[in-house]
Amino acid sequence: MGVYKVRVATGNFLFAGTFSSISVTLVGTHEESDKKPLDNFGKDFNPGAVEEFNLCCRRWLGDIILVRLHKEPYSFYPTDNWYCSYVEVVSPHGQHYRFPCYQWIEGYRTLELREGKVCDDADCPLLLQQRLRELKHRRECYGWKEYAPGLPRCLNVSNIIELDCNTMYSFTKNANFLLRGADAQVELRLKGFLGCTNSWAKLDDIGKVFCFKKTPITEYVQAHWREDTFFGYQFLNGIHPMVIRRCTELPCNFPVTPEMVAGCLGKGTTLQDELEKGNIFIADYKILEDIPATKINGYQQYIAAPLCLLYLQPSGEIIPVAIQLTQCPGPDSPIFVPSDSEWEWTLAKTWVRNADFLFHEAVNHLLLTHLINEAFMLATLRHLPLCHPLFKLLMPHTRYTLHINILARSVLLRRGGSGTDGTTELMAKGMACLTYASLCLPEDIQERGVESIPNYYYRDDGLKIWSAIERFVSGIVKHYYHSDAHVQADCELQAWADEIFCEGFLGNLASGFPSSLQSIPELVKYLTMWIYCCSARHAALNNGQYDLGAWMPNLPSSMRNPPPMAKGTTSLESYLDTIPEVNTTSVALFTLWVICCEPGDSRPLGTYPDEHFTEEEPKRLIKAFQERLAQISQEIQERNKSLPIPYCYLDPHQIENSTSI
Repeated sequence: MGVYKVRVATGNFLFAGTFSSISVTLVGTHEESDKKPLDNFGKDFNPGAVEEFNLCCRRWLGDIILVRLHKEPYSFYPTDNWYCSYVEVVSPHGQHYRFPCYQWIEGYRTLELREGKVCDDADCPLLLQQRLRELKHRRECYGWKEYAPGLPRCLNVSNIIELDCNTMYSFTKNANFLLRGADAQVELRLKGFLGCTNSWAKLDDIGKVFCFKKTPITEYVQAHWREDTFFGYQFLNGIHPMVIRRCTELPCNFPVTPEMVAGCLGKGTTLQDELEKGNIFIADYKILEDIPATKINGYQQYIAAPLCLLYLQPSGEIIPVAIQLTQCPGPDSPIFVPSDSEWEWTLAKTWVRNADFLFHEAVNHLLLTHLINEAFMLATLRHLPLCHPLFKLLMPHTRYTLHINILARSVLLRRGGSGTDGTTELMAKGMACLTYASLCLPEDIQERGVESIPNYYYRDDGLKIWSAIERFVSGIVKHYYHSDAHVQADCELQAWADEIFCEGFLGNLASGFPSSLQSIPELVKYLTMWIYCCSARHAALNNGQYDLGAWMPNLPSSMRNPPPMAKGTTSLESYLDTIPEVNTTSVALFTLWVICCEPGDSRPLGTYPDEHFTEEEPKRLIKAFQERLAQISQEIQERNKSLPIPYCYLDPHQIENSTSI
């Protein structure tokens, strides 16, 4: 005879409690207890409660290896959901066991929980069977489907209501998200902007769209958007700092002559000199060539595939020196330079900003953070059980990704200058040329030849965060995997990597993505890449969109006239007739306002309130990771004090753990 103490923790947030009847079965290495109702005096399982129950057993059960939670109907109460954080068991001999849960239990069902310490199931058929049952259930719940040819496979659901509670937004996050959107929409409707299909009468009127939602950066952009130095700055520290690359030889389809750029380079040097010194850079938007544009307000929109040549001045600032708006040089594709007329040069730069917007949104943002991360998440759910160390490491970085991705597919993909068909075609082109190295920040920086550009804060902050993630991941991996052979022998890990390669990267061997992981260094790099992409990379691409796009001419979502085929044809009036009209501007800014800010219930990078790891060494590694991130944050904040435009998008305090917005 003995008494086992059972402590059950309910999540500390709205609607986490339950009125259902909760029972427990303890499974030990020797015996299994009877099913015991967990019922104290009064209402149990309230939000935030940790409640203790006594369970009397006639015999010693041995080491407790499983806890079964039974959620069943109680009296006349309707079906509800319950968020269980963890279960703790104390044996009659004083042994402590902790069973992490951190998930919703929906409806009426039995959930089996494993003890938190990682153990080998090879000698325990009972645990092995539980592991297989868990994965079988997950694969039934999380199936694959094709959204569009050439894109990563996605979750096989049609809309948000088909998601389970563990992948949906919390009540708090969903309410904040909807209220933020409703507030912005009411403001636009009251001002009459959503129904106006006219061109803007004058540039200053654009600032009236969200005049009550200005920030220091939006005001800076409005004041400086036409300056060449600010135009160049955005290639380094704007919302798309991954396009610029060193140019050592001019492309044959971009016939810039020394005479064209002589006035920009200054005396005593030539274009060839600067090419050899490594001071010439290029942004090439060839990927946009032949992408179909949509119609907006019944009128055809247009897309350009420009080339932009940039010069790193002795002052350390980058400026544009030549822009060609097509990939085919010739009489109908002039090369624009800063000495052209005021609005001609402004229009050429605006076409580049539009191209950057389309490339950014479809490929680097939507495809290479949201959709790729969904493939990683689904494979994680389908192949790694709750007790697997990599599941514990990765789950915090999957939070809410499915919810926001379904919203993106059903709503955002239907807006913008390229339309649904054009956007999916653009993403498919991006997918076809995707490489593993391009998602690994240190390799990407080196491959683009941008290691030594001054004032490249995205690079500097990103490399610090990459290094911090890498050190943390390395510690976790080496704690659980003691050799390369151990990695190779992990069948669940290898199935996980293979499914990501097949379903996420479409089996493209040329991409360089691994279909299996053969060593500890390979595994560390792979995990670092994913955690960086779903957290820091997404933050860099997402969080500044409203700041830099609230002044629409700096980030136009569409263009209403084709690119000019000759010089001397542009004026302020024709410029206003080319950039988005009033209602298109309003819809675009409404979207940026809603998606670029975390609507509550956020968890910054390195924040792990769900204690999946119960051993001391992983806890120590988490603490060290958090301390390093806090140090990086402090360094960024100190640097930003002296900058005219603070670069804060990679401040760890402003990076979400997951792609959740």
